[in-house]
Amino acid sequence: MKAIYSLSIALTNRISALTMSFSARKILKMTSNLLMVAALALLAFSVPVHAANMDSRIELSAKQSYVFKTYLQGDDIKIQSRDGAVTLTGIVSENFHKSLAQETVADLPGVTSVDNRLEVKGAPPTANSDAWLRDKVKVALLFHRSVSARTTEVEVKDGIATLRGEALSQSQKELTTEYARDVEGIKDVKNEMSVSTTSKKTPRTVGEKIDDASISAQVKMSLLNHRSTSVLNTKVKTKRGVVTVGGTARNTAEMDLVTKLITDIDGVKSVKNRMTIE
Repeated sequence: MKAIYSLSIALTNRISALTMSFSARKILKMTSNLLMVAALALLAFSVPVHAANMDSRIELSAKQSYVFKTYLQGDDIKIQSRDGAVTLTGIVSENFHKSLAQETVADLPGVTSVDNRLEVKGAPPTANSDAWLRDKVKVALLFHRSVSARTTEVEVKDGIATLRGEALSQSQKELTTEYARDVEGIKDVKNEMSVSTTSKKTPRTVGEKIDDASISAQVKMSLLNHRSTSVLNTKVKTKRGVVTVGGTARNTAEMDLVTKLITDIDGVKSVKNRMTIE
């Protein structure tokens, strides 16, 4: 009888232990499931928050970019980003401002696409007209630091560009002529600019911080408006003011010209030309 009693006690303890073990496993499993649900809920909540923060950064970065604050400040441009897909709406004063805004935004971190719905105020000049060529000459001069588009007056008649205003030096005057002549459609250039006799002014880019997206946009627009580089297949990327250009060129002379033009763009610190010869 005593042996049976002892066996009963042992069985009871074993069953109790198994029951507790089962309960512990059940509780552990339930706890694990709850933690997983909580983690998924937290992830689902954080994803839209992260996306919203990214979109806000894109919109703010565009508005604070050098291009928007310098060249597009007078335009009515609305920027809306949704999961990195940016839509531009509003009205710009110049035809090239539409492309300039798009190129700047497209190179911002986090941007996946740009839907450019900007409209140009007034009727744009007819292609290949004197007014159209005048605008192209102005753009060709605009982003280069070795010339001054702000002090250069441009007039085009029958494809001949006349330049007036003041140059800081004879070399600047000659370079202005060179850049104007390199615009597609310009037949000749008459440079009537006077050369300043006063001391040279400080270049406008000294002390200014120009963001990478603005530099890339200026480089692309500049290459597009020069006759010698407009047809070249170039890819531009900027990091901390260092521009890396890829693509193809027909010869080393074209590669060297690309490097020369990019080096003279506002904000560019150095150029890595990785173009290949066709």
